[in-house]
Amino acid sequence: MTPVLQGEWPEATAIAELPLRGRAVCSGVIEAVTILPESMALAYTAIVSDREFHRMASDGGSHRLRLVWIGRRRVPGILAGTRLRVEGMVSRRDGLPTMYNPRYEIIGKQES
Repeated sequence: MTPVLQGEWPEATAIAELPLRGRAVCSGVIEAVTILPESMALAYTAIVSDREFHRMASDGGSHRLRLVWIGRRRVPGILAGTRLRVEGMVSRRDGLPTMYNPRYEIIGKQES
């Protein structure tokens, strides 16, 4: 696999159009994060939505992607409201597209 240089990401795929399995790039805003108690296995989970980018009257598709970082209690910069782009292998877990340990880039807002 050829390394991707900073700022040279492939075009993002709408979450509703993600494959059942395979590598993909998506972008969106974090809706929620889940922090597990210390008694449970280490994992940090975030739900990303791209609904604001792909509004359609009746598309019937899911606009939510679950991101899971195994072995982490938190991931710096990954908080509700953060806009980001992610890349990783997609699979289905409990009916929701999920990426484990995705590569990510936080997207800042342009100042005028």
